[in-house]
Amino acid sequence: MADSLLRNEGGRGIFSAEHEQFRETVARFVDDELVPNHHQWEKDEVVPREIWKRAGEVGILCPNIPEAYGGFGADWLYNVVVIEELAKKGITGPGFMVHSEMVAPYILAAGTEELKQEVLPKMVSGEYIGALGLTEPGAGSDVKEVRTRAVREGDEYVLNGQKVYISNGQLCDVMVTACKTDPAAGAKGVSLIAVDTHQAGFKRGRNLEKIGLKAQDTSEIFLEDVRAPLYRRLGAEGGGFGIMMGKLAQERLTQAIRSICVAEAAIQWTVDYTSERKMFGQTLADFQNTQFVLAELSAEVLSARVFTDWCVKRFLAGELTGVEAAKVKLVVTNLHVKVVDQCLQFFGGYGYMTEYPIARAYVDARIVRIAGGAAEVMKQIIGRDLFKK
Repeated sequence: MADSLLRNEGGRGIFSAEHEQFRETVARFVDDELVPNHHQWEKDEVVPREIWKRAGEVGILCPNIPEAYGGFGADWLYNVVVIEELAKKGITGPGFMVHSEMVAPYILAAGTEELKQEVLPKMVSGEYIGALGLTEPGAGSDVKEVRTRAVREGDEYVLNGQKVYISNGQLCDVMVTACKTDPAAGAKGVSLIAVDTHQAGFKRGRNLEKIGLKAQDTSEIFLEDVRAPLYRRLGAEGGGFGIMMGKLAQERLTQAIRSICVAEAAIQWTVDYTSERKMFGQTLADFQNTQFVLAELSAEVLSARVFTDWCVKRFLAGELTGVEAAKVKLVVTNLHVKVVDQCLQFFGGYGYMTEYPIARAYVDARIVRIAGGAAEVMKQIIGRDLFKK
């Protein structure tokens, strides 16, 4: 609702005619290729590799990657279009966001020329699927506590360790992996290495069962003497933590963009349903409570949309700060969870049935207050900034 209002009246002022033309292509791909198959992928708990290649063919993977590395060299708003169109239709299966908004930016920003030439064109085409190997059983939001070791032997690193909750883990061809190259150096001992998952010793564990995001494969990963040439290290040895901190703003903004779109969609679904649902001789939409609840949610979502778009503009200008990214993620993801919960209530028993988008949106929503940094971590970042000396 808010999205369409702002777009139709030109209030967003972000997207050009070319962006909107691209949006039509993305929307058509989502409607034709993803929506009809998503329910089956949720049962299978994985998306076929073929869909990645089709996505690559229509140009919706990593559209902002420079032409030198196989991309379109488009601005990041093309990526935003993809995020929005997937979110509006409740598509959570293909881990395109992880691939395009987390893995590719790390490699583009900090990878060696050899690595970029080798990996990025295949990520754009969908031949390669990217994963981000940060989380471990004992290290989540506090990434500097990772225990995976990378020991240098000549012109290679040898990696040993375990990762968990890795999106795209069952399919990935490259995994940007956080590891300790100097265990005694704390955060300064963390390095990032783009591991070739086809190397001996890279072992995929079970595809983890989740309460939501059913179609997105999420795995345990085991590294047993996995070898990686030096050119696959991102940045300087020991510079991984700094690279991660620099890229988290984009990841958190991406989460907010997706969340605001889902919140807008949930309100529209609820308006449509309550306008048709008969109860006590009138529609559910005729009740004052329905109107009041949805009116308040609509106002909050519009406010959050304006904040999100402001942050997008800041990011495009290279001005978005880590604190601002934490604020938009905290506000919008909390609102996302609130909206789908309150909207589901209007659907009654239907809202508990997964054939309804609102039900799937409800179970898929809970992760947004965890992924990309837990809500409590966002509060800590904001609080430290408020009380800094």
